[in-house]
Amino acid sequence: MITARTARAVVGVVCALLVPLTLIGCAQPRRAGGPAVTPYPQTLQGRLDNYEVQWRASVGLPRAKLQDEYTAGLRASEAAAQALQVGDQAPAFELPDTSDEPVALADLLSREPVVLVWYRGGWSPWCTITLRAYAEAWPQIQELGATLVAISPQTVENSLLTQQLGQLEFPVLSDAGNRVARQYGLSHKLPPAVVADLRASADPRTRVDLREYNGDESNELPLTATYVIDCDGVIRYAFVDPDYRKRAEPADVVAVLKELQAGAAEQPGAGP
Repeated sequence: MITARTARAVVGVVCALLVPLTLIGCAQPRRAGGPAVTPYPQTLQGRLDNYEVQWRASVGLPRAKLQDEYTAGLRASEAAAQALQVGDQAPAFELPDTSDEPVALADLLSREPVVLVWYRGGWSPWCTITLRAYAEAWPQIQELGATLVAISPQTVENSLLTQQLGQLEFPVLSDAGNRVARQYGLSHKLPPAVVADLRASADPRTRVDLREYNGDESNELPLTATYVIDCDGVIRYAFVDPDYRKRAEPADVVAVLKELQAGAAEQPGAGP
């Protein structure tokens, strides 16, 4: 049975997937005699920046200013300084996947390096753009002998919606109450004005009530972060930014995985 809460979540995730495509468009061939079309950016940050320009034009100055003040406040508080960094040992965890089956970091690391991508939720266009970029990089990540896991505080049900609607083939895990995000130094509480702004969108299709997506009243979200963890559980790459509009480039992650692969090949007994 589909509840009203589930239906609203479906609409929210669909909008988060479609709005960026509507605003930034896709690369189109130039028609003879027609105006030049701006190519769709190939880098993740280029796509995010392109979307942000159109987003600012669509939401108006007050809402854009509120988000700017929110991220500036996080940066001033040095929130990212609390996060784990390169060289730290990654805390072990076990979280449910979209089938509600437990996934343990230790089990993953026993086979291969792990890329952890923290995202805020499938309701965020910045997150759906990011997940789409990592889905494009997923085959290359696998070829390099690593796996990728995306984590958010969404409920299992809403994580499943994000995975299905985004056609994500890598595991998507639910960190209820941001328990694991807190261990990694990533969790923070949204200011009341930002919570109110998310809930008060004039367009019900883009209205976001975190209580429905995350199943709690905390109004906490993780800082958007990306880690590469080697098989010894050591963080070899860390990207954490208080501004959710800044994300780690998949190409940078791939470069780190190549270094790990090359290092493993040089180890004694690694074979020909």
